[in-house]
Amino acid sequence: MTIIASLQGVERSFSNAIKALGPIDLAIRQSEFLSLLGPSGCGKSTTLRIVAELLAPSAGTLQWPQGKPRIGFVFQDPTLMPWAVVRDNVRLPLDLAGVPRREADRSAETALARVGLTGFSQAYPRALSGGMRMRVSIARALAAKPQLLLMDEPFAALDEISRDALNEDLLKLWREDGLTIVFVTHSVYESTFLSTRIVTMTPRPGRVANEIHLASPLDRTSGWRMSPEFAEAARAVSLGLRRATEVAA
Repeated sequence: MTIIASLQGVERSFSNAIKALGPIDLAIRQSEFLSLLGPSGCGKSTTLRIVAELLAPSAGTLQWPQGKPRIGFVFQDPTLMPWAVVRDNVRLPLDLAGVPRREADRSAETALARVGLTGFSQAYPRALSGGMRMRVSIARALAAKPQLLLMDEPFAALDEISRDALNEDLLKLWREDGLTIVFVTHSVYESTFLSTRIVTMTPRPGRVANEIHLASPLDRTSGWRMSPEFAEAARAVSLGLRRATEVAA
């Protein structure tokens, strides 16, 4: 499988001399759904921000073997502009890119339809539920037609029903667009449901402890969560996470 991003010997320390990450070697492969799983403070979000080039590594390199792809980023908080209606929020990256207004509006409306928010383009964020605001955030990322989508615990604050529904919708978008997704989560069950590959990370400074490749069905639905196969996969992921913690002990 084609490697689209490669982190080699990457480390990150902050001004308070705390070493948050590394050294870490990680390859991101085209069209995979990769989850970074580990305890709080292990450098998952730092890794994601380095890939997004929002942070520079203190050591090591980030390389783009095939050239840098278009990147979308979905944060844990939807980070919507409260004074702007939904369509204007979704259109933001297109406005910044200089896309003509009429074309940008069409792209924003299309992205909203894809996340189930047709008819909400003129609503303000305050009128939406938490799950709907996160759908707006995902639509904003999709509007720019990313090839690599980075997601930093986007569903952590949602109730279980909303979270499960968004997990299923995200997989549908991943399949339809041929996206490469890197997804940060604390949840064994969420990572098991979503991923084709899971990287577990040690407590700070975060390093790769192990990789778990999942032979999950392409069409994963709520019914699969109830299957013996899912339970066995989740058990393997839980064991991998436990071993990651023991590496640092």
